[in-house]
Amino acid sequence: MAGRSLIGVGVSVLLAVSPVLSPALVTAATADDGGDGDARALVREAQRNVLDATSLRLTLTDRAAAGSGGKLASMDLTLDRDGNCVGSFRMGRGGGGFDIVKRGDELWMKADRAYWKAQLHDLGDEAADLVRDRYVHGTTHESPFNDLGHACDLRALQKELSRDTSSEESLTKDGRTRVDGLDVITLRGTADGVPTTLYITADSPHRLVRSVQKGNGTDETTGVSDYGKPVPSRTPAPGDSVDLSDLQHESQRG
Repeated sequence: MAGRSLIGVGVSVLLAVSPVLSPALVTAATADDGGDGDARALVREAQRNVLDATSLRLTLTDRAAAGSGGKLASMDLTLDRDGNCVGSFRMGRGGGGFDIVKRGDELWMKADRAYWKAQLHDLGDEAADLVRDRYVHGTTHESPFNDLGHACDLRALQKELSRDTSSEESLTKDGRTRVDGLDVITLRGTADGVPTTLYITADSPHRLVRSVQKGNGTDETTGVSDYGKPVPSRTPAPGDSVDLSDLQHESQRG
């Protein structure tokens, strides 16, 4: 079994990171004061703080996808503008999950047996036995890891978000509450026809904390935190990983 077949699966999952924030980043022109302060300025500042952040932590829970195999059900990803990241991804029903760590141009990926079986079917058990609960280590210059590396680039994500053309309707303020221990202002409306609620910190700097979309077959909660906080620098120990080239040799011997 070639090393490429072990790693070049499920890349589309990570490439779905960009749309996670798109519904949350409403253009300032769609915010409506609704007689309760300057909602337009609030949304504009929250948008700017996402686009200007040097690093972010993004979480996603997609309850609609949880029962569907092959779809991303949850994500916890911390990434920065230098392309460093640490992330965990879990698929829907029976799909397992995988973790990644990227530092510079080096990348580590570790998947569970359920993920290998869901992706490689009859070859899944063989792949899991070959990797043996280790991280697969390589560089973004190697084709199996190239797309995974791109998904860790916050700068590229922000560029994509800044030109998002999603169709949003107006959002209006709807009081205050607390989210993750923070005082936040609630804004409600629709994004692409889906009922949407945004939670933005009440105190300056105004930052997006959470976006909830529920209705019309959608049930997603996106969290945004750790603005400017460094991505953890720890990488897997050599004993916990296997180089991609060594994995290919192990496969050929098998």
